[in-house]
Amino acid sequence: MKVYLIGAGPGDPELITVKGKRIIESSGYCIYAGSLVNKDILNYCSDSTKIYDSASMTLDEIIKVMEEAKVKDVDVARVHTGDPSIYGAIQEQMAELDKRNIDYEVVPGVSSFLAAASALKQELTLPGVSQTIIITRIEGRTPVPETEKLEALSKTKATLCIFLSVKEIKRVAGILKPAYGADCKVAIVYKASWKDEKIIISDLANVAEATIQGGINKTAMIVVGDVLSRNFEYSKLYDKHFKHSYREES
Repeated sequence: MKVYLIGAGPGDPELITVKGKRIIESSGYCIYAGSLVNKDILNYCSDSTKIYDSASMTLDEIIKVMEEAKVKDVDVARVHTGDPSIYGAIQEQMAELDKRNIDYEVVPGVSSFLAAASALKQELTLPGVSQTIIITRIEGRTPVPETEKLEALSKTKATLCIFLSVKEIKRVAGILKPAYGADCKVAIVYKASWKDEKIIISDLANVAEATIQGGINKTAMIVVGDVLSRNFEYSKLYDKHFKHSYREES
């Protein structure tokens, strides 16, 4: 018996990994994050799978189901949105499983920040512009260490992928404007890869108003940075004058 902590991807049920899909198909139990995971993922479950929506469950209740599965020697597919290692609250689950000597494995998934880049048809690292991506969130009920607050991170001028913060877009824009400039491009990607995906392209001066007018206040990725201007140098990787170990000398 094993518990599999599976990243279901950002929304599109085809963006789950082959491994994740296979495990869901074969597991006797499926516990999924119902407020975020596309319910079409549940179509991969067998008819006999016991399905639980963790949105209404406490940690103790989730672990109790896993203990029951251990007694029955049945695998558990614990399905999270995106990739479970990013804001997935899986560490506490793994700690409880360790206490009970329940075997588990983490199966990575496609994160929503990657789906947002795909929706934007945008590379997040561009030569001469940015070679760093920062994944973060604004402080809310979950505190952020002082050195990781947006004010500090903005000094890097790296590409920012900001989770769980669109409800505070006015505050986000206000914090970032001094470092990035009021005319810096911003993308708001609502429900990346879902059928009702929506994209807003604006700048830090106007993005708050555009987001409010667009009716977006949750389930959205904020992407900020000069990469969105698409003014960049071409990579040396495919330059005919550039030689590397994978390209034979002419």
